[in-house]
Amino acid sequence: MYKIVLLSLCIFCTSTAFAGSDELTRGEYIEMWKEEAVYQMATHRIPASITLAQGILESRDGNSRLAKEGNNHFGIKCHSDWDGKRIYEDDDQRNECFRQYRNARESFDDHSDFLKKARYAQLFELEMTDYKGWARGLKECGYATSPEYAKSLIRIIEENNLQQYDEQGVQYAQRKEVPDRKETSPQARIPQSPDRKSAKRSATTSQDDRTEITLAGNHEINVSDNNIKYIIAREGDTRESIAREIDLNVLILNRFNDFNAKTELKAGDIVYLQPKRMRAAQTEYVAVEGDTWFSISHAKGIKLKQLCKLNGATPESPLQPGTKVVMKKQ
Repeated sequence: MYKIVLLSLCIFCTSTAFAGSDELTRGEYIEMWKEEAVYQMATHRIPASITLAQGILESRDGNSRLAKEGNNHFGIKCHSDWDGKRIYEDDDQRNECFRQYRNARESFDDHSDFLKKARYAQLFELEMTDYKGWARGLKECGYATSPEYAKSLIRIIEENNLQQYDEQGVQYAQRKEVPDRKETSPQARIPQSPDRKSAKRSATTSQDDRTEITLAGNHEINVSDNNIKYIIAREGDTRESIAREIDLNVLILNRFNDFNAKTELKAGDIVYLQPKRMRAAQTEYVAVEGDTWFSISHAKGIKLKQLCKLNGATPESPLQPGTKVVMKKQ
């Protein structure tokens, strides 16, 4: 699917004080899917580095429409043998048919199965750690049309040290073991579209917009003034424990709440189970003593980045009591 590669710098992003974007960083994508890539390597003998690099390249670090709405991380088209759900996207031609999966894990499984086709058989004669040979072979076998495809995969692997996961996969293979596959894995949770028209109607739906949320514990789900589901943290709750309870990756939970890797929850804190909105329910708010841009953003359910943008501020900007804070566009 990937035709034109426009990669200048592959920056391995680390956590910042506040999540500044609704998109996954490359580092977050790798953290999400490294264990799945090792599992696929141990099971199918496909280098984990190749699986990760292809996912990164084809899905734009998990941020493409195909990945968010169709759980398709590898740009695999329908082809004549596909009888599952479909999603449509412009590629070589307009409205081409791509495979749509119930969750992202299915995409990783299907990617491995796809590479078992006869046209890719020569790749399995290579050493499992020969990611360069695999990258060149994928291009030669016609996986992608970009003339720079192999070079792009190799660059992504080496700049992000993805070959370290090949070493893990080889260790499992040498022991003739397959790593345990976690019962829960990061995945998009969206209703599947029954037909082409429905797929188009879901264009604005993303993995963040979950309409069904099930709690494993005893927290009560509340709904904010601007229609966001949330819970109130209890003593002993952590970001990780709540993420497990709602079957969501903690990196996504952080993004929903503008948390960072060091955020510690206190009893009484709001924890949103869906993304905060681009606007609050009220038009304006008057700051009081102790307010910060983050505390207002969190109390009112508006994205921190958007709140700061509306007010010409940054998350670190001082906020004086009595300041009129704009909460949505006039």
